[in-house]
Amino acid sequence: MPRAADRHRSDTMSGNAHRFIDGEPSHAGLRVISVDDSLGTKLLPFALSVTAGSMDVIGFLGLGGLFTAHITGNLVVLAARVVAGETAPVSYLISVPVFMAALASSKLIAAGLERMLIASLTPLLFLQFLLLSIFSVICLRAGPIVDPNTWMMIGAGMLAISAMAVQNALARISLKGAPTTAVMTTNITRFMMDIGEIVLGRDANSVAAAGDRAAHTWPAIAGFMVGCVFGALCEAAFGLRSSVLPTGLALVAFVLGATAMMRDVMPGMRPADEVSNERH
Repeated sequence: MPRAADRHRSDTMSGNAHRFIDGEPSHAGLRVISVDDSLGTKLLPFALSVTAGSMDVIGFLGLGGLFTAHITGNLVVLAARVVAGETAPVSYLISVPVFMAALASSKLIAAGLERMLIASLTPLLFLQFLLLSIFSVICLRAGPIVDPNTWMMIGAGMLAISAMAVQNALARISLKGAPTTAVMTTNITRFMMDIGEIVLGRDANSVAAAGDRAAHTWPAIAGFMVGCVFGALCEAAFGLRSSVLPTGLALVAFVLGATAMMRDVMPGMRPADEVSNERH
């Protein structure tokens, strides 16, 4: 029975990895880790939201009004400048195409990792940290006051935008149940609708689902607000050197994600009752 044994061994190894994506078997035999799987994954949306909030404010103040997380804001500012007869900065013109290209690249990377039976959460978190690290190095070399229209700083801004695109992508494809962590309009809308359902709803199942969504959404909203406050304070004090703040936060997010993945893949790092329940 060697073939049956090999097949059983293969199935067991795949089971120790991530077998399902959103409850359905994936083509690669993986599943996306859930935001509820561990303390690390529960904290991850908050950490990512603080990262995005601080990066958006620092980019806006230090890079001539460029939004790095709230990317569609650049279209609004661009349209306003064109109507006012003002020069449109290159960074505004290319920000959305760069963001879209980074999203597509993130999806391709995730798909390639899945084919190799590698969960995409930790690699994408590391990619975000790497992009923000390069951005931070450029800002530190440039000094506290820079001309945002130089090619060096335009490139730095595109690195920050790419990092935020990776963050947007991983929240959708690598962390099941996570709210968006970079743009809060959708989160605030969902949160308020869920609060209304909790207060006014009559169906017990709908109320329970709304409560579950609200519990996932409010940390992201709070984290983004915290990030905006600390990002603004740091930028006012240190200029673009404050870019080390979102970079450090991205490192924290990577550590949280890596720890959660290790705990999820290695049964010995989880309580015995969790492992037993998974096996049954």
